[in-house]
Amino acid sequence: MKKLYEASATAVGGRNGNVKTEDGPIDFSLSVPKSMGGDGGDGTNPEQLFGSAYAACFGSSIEMIAENEKITIEGDISVTANISISKSKEGNLNLGAILDCIIPGVDVETGEMLVNKAHEVCPFSRATRDNITVTLNLMLEE
Repeated sequence: MKKLYEASATAVGGRNGNVKTEDGPIDFSLSVPKSMGGDGGDGTNPEQLFGSAYAACFGSSIEMIAENEKITIEGDISVTANISISKSKEGNLNLGAILDCIIPGVDVETGEMLVNKAHEVCPFSRATRDNITVTLNLMLEE
């Protein structure tokens, strides 16, 4: 397999620390949300970072499928990733994801096909397959 890109990020101090990439664009303080027993400070958290990355990657996967299928998208695709963290009865922490996708200018059948095919090729979807619950939603523009 040919490596196309590699990124390196370091977290120091866990959920109350800092995360930084080796090349500098990401340098964020982290805070634990109040609902998880933290102070709910001004920092971001791993679920927000994961959701941002998953949403961007999934949107690009939809674009790739549309291009391969020669489907015209009339505007920018929008993906909102709602990432949850929950505790199992055994005490394990589990992630869940709901991806709300808006694909301008396509009918429902085409949109559903694009979202489902994107879920098959998106690296984040593939990495999490059978590990977390992912719900895919096609949202219609208003």
